[in-house]
Amino acid sequence: MKLLYFAWVRTAIGLAEERLTPPPGVRDVAGLLEWLKTRGPGHAAALAEPAAVRVAVNQDYARPDQPVAPGDEVALFPPVTGG
Repeated sequence: MKLLYFAWVRTAIGLAEERLTPPPGVRDVAGLLEWLKTRGPGHAAALAEPAAVRVAVNQDYARPDQPVAPGDEVALFPPVTGG
């Protein structure tokens, strides 16, 4: 799975992207975020408030119950505002 991090999420984690293989029990976005929190203090800090992070799976906005699979591209970023 390819993870992409943007804006302050990238700053907190210290990476722009990484490739990971989540454990078999990670089946959806919510489970992925919970597992990512365990990967280190940067991940834990960035994901401390999951409601403050938006997620896209394969370039489509995703809800917490959206399934994830090993070959997916998952992007994590702050909410986007327009004007």
